Amino acid sequence: MTERADEGVIRVDGHEIEIGHPDKLLFRSPDITKLELAEYYRKISGVALRHYRDRALSMHRYPDGIDDKGFFQKNIGDHFPEWIERKSLPKKDGEVTHVVANDAATLVYLADQACITPHLSLSRIDRPDYPDRMIFDLDPSDEDFDKVRETARHLEKFLGEMKLSSFVQTTGSRGLHVLVPLDRSLEFEQVREFSHRVCRELVDQHPDLMTVEQRKNKRGKRVFLDDLRNAYGQTSVAPYAVRARPGAPVAAPLDWDEVNQDDLDPQKYNIRNIFRRLGQMNDPWADIARHAQGLEEARRRLFD
Repeated sequence: MTERADEGVIRVDGHEIEIGHPDKLLFRSPDITKLELAEYYRKISGVALRHYRDRALSMHRYPDGIDDKGFFQKNIGDHFPEWIERKSLPKKDGEVTHVVANDAATLVYLADQACITPHLSLSRIDRPDYPDRMIFDLDPSDEDFDKVRETARHLEKFLGEMKLSSFVQTTGSRGLHVLVPLDRSLEFEQVREFSHRVCRELVDQHPDLMTVEQRKNKRGKRVFLDDLRNAYGQTSVAPYAVRARPGAPVAAPLDWDEVNQDDLDPQKYNIRNIFRRLGQMNDPWADIARHAQGLEEARRRLFD
């Protein structure tokens, strides 16, 4: 149950969250305040939370707005209220205690902390070593987004030939993400071995279009086919997360046929038009969990 803000207080899920400095401008041209950001996450939670639940969350915070340098925060703050769910997970030299956003109130509270962009683990907290998402980040080397769309279509076709379902979203930044839902039967190392091979095979087939070269000065004008997030402790921008860019663009899940539309842009959807889209169509990723799949057959096809 959610209610609208009243004088900077948002009542949601039985909590009253006071938005500090609600008129603080986080974005300009157009001007978007911290209160507007919190209201966005309150409202989008009905669609977005199915993608956030039971995942370790990292916060990309901009206390002074996007014109100043932000910072990433993984550990939950000592001042965070007790009702926010959290999970401690091991890391190389100890552990990190993450926020787990299982309700709208948590997303609103994070917005009050000027967390503009939540990033999510590719695994769920009950089995952190076993991802249920494999992700490919299609990162352009220039402003030609048509090459990103073409790369995405080649990747979808390649995965489909291995009988793997895939999903696509704008990043809200410069490129596209292609995601494969998994059944959690393999650990990260095995999944990353597979994703590396997919990338290499595609680059071999389309060497003038895409590359796996990490160094920007060696990519030329090719699309960087990046699978480096497929590892323990790595995160990816959350579906429907706001990006710290002018206009407050949103990472928007798409139907695959939308990739063929010439007017598609990685920042096409934003904090102020995404609800019009969702009023006209359902979340394209609404049933993504039902498509969870193993990689056994695909691994045999790729490695044999």
